[in-house]
Amino acid sequence: MVGVKRAWWRKRCRECGGLTTKALLCVSFWLFLPATLIAETAVTVKLPNFVDLVREHSAAVVNISTHRELAGFGLGFPGGFAEEGQSLGSGFIIAGDGLVLTNDHVTAQADGIIVRLADGRELEAEVVGTDEHTDLALLKVEAEGLPTVSIGSAEALQVGEWVLAIGSPFGFEHSVTAGIVSAKGRALPHGNYVPYIQTDVAINPGNSGGPLFNLDGEVVGINAQIYSRTGGFMGLSFAIPIELAMDVAEQLQRTGRVERGWLGVVIQDVARDLAAGLGLERPRGALVVDLLEEGPAAAAGVRSGDVILEFAGQRIDASATLPPLVGRAEIGSTVELKVLRDAEVKSLEIEIATLPPDERPLAVALGAAPSGPQHSSVFGVRVVPLDQGLRRQFGLDDEEGGVVVTEVTGEAMRAAGVQVGDVLLSLAQEPLDSVESLDEIAAQLSSGSTVPLRVVRQGKMSFLAVQVP
Repeated sequence: MVGVKRAWWRKRCRECGGLTTKALLCVSFWLFLPATLIAETAVTVKLPNFVDLVREHSAAVVNISTHRELAGFGLGFPGGFAEEGQSLGSGFIIAGDGLVLTNDHVTAQADGIIVRLADGRELEAEVVGTDEHTDLALLKVEAEGLPTVSIGSAEALQVGEWVLAIGSPFGFEHSVTAGIVSAKGRALPHGNYVPYIQTDVAINPGNSGGPLFNLDGEVVGINAQIYSRTGGFMGLSFAIPIELAMDVAEQLQRTGRVERGWLGVVIQDVARDLAAGLGLERPRGALVVDLLEEGPAAAAGVRSGDVILEFAGQRIDASATLPPLVGRAEIGSTVELKVLRDAEVKSLEIEIATLPPDERPLAVALGAAPSGPQHSSVFGVRVVPLDQGLRRQFGLDDEEGGVVVTEVTGEAMRAAGVQVGDVLLSLAQEPLDSVESLDEIAAQLSSGSTVPLRVVRQGKMSFLAVQVP
């Protein structure tokens, strides 16, 4: 290729009569042409201009400050004394008569809330309602004709799309940061009913409750959380989808509380090493760990160990996909649930119930050390039976059986993650109703196969994958 270029240049120079002025001009033209083309290309590829968006929509973004009266004790003052604790956050106006949407954690336990508008006015706010499950709060200030945001669609967002946040990080009001959508449908701890939007927009303490805009100036989310090892921004920000937020706001305005669908199940992801033992070609679905007896799932015939593959026609790729779908389902409606049981897909009809306000845990922490005849299993664990006291403490029925691990000596259980104090309820979907049942079930399994082990640990149920010795 280099030889071809040299021959071409020699030919062009001969035509121009050697290194004449004309030839030099010719060479200069061809040498600088690529740079010119590159410059023109750079001009045509422009980054977004957020100036108009900020100018037109920032007036509807507010700063929120709260104070709380804290009782003081001692220090020589009889009865103690009071001091103010203050927190800062953000919010945005969704109705001209003073409705403001923000995060619940911004206003939680506040004795007073001040909303500061873009024009400098400070107004006292009242809480219309809050929803801890989605971390949302609806506030009301006494004002008319306030600027409002335009509501967009989080469902229409695409990964890689530009988004912009306006808020008050560390109290610096109306700070603007931009980035892209990194992912959608993220699940976070304590946010089971929220399919979060993940972005790389710089979010810090004080941004909570502020709006996330698309390039059309529409709010598509509410900035709620960051993932950080330092307490500051590290490139992972999470926003509540606006459709969910507006649905919650409408319910809070109408009744002061939120009703959401409920199945009455405890679920977990299907781990890769569990998939084959459950009859799946790859990890997918929501694995049912336990059910509440009075819940709609139990009434519909769902069993522990079932893998929920579809809910109302929508595929469940991971356990985090299910709670938001159930939460937004119409109360009292009947939907089809497809589950995998014993390597076969079954269809069940289930009626959606209302999530109880005091949804109780299925079990409590392990109390006193169990006693009774111990048994060493071929799996390398020493177990004892559950007595009635422990059974009540764990919220377990008499029919559920179960044994308690007092020592882990074998590699199979150690590799599976079994710990002293775990309650083993079933192995390969067969109940463990005695200390000897571990070996009885193991005798029927193929050596080297991987099977699910259902356990209770510190009040939480889950499945572990254990390899048969």
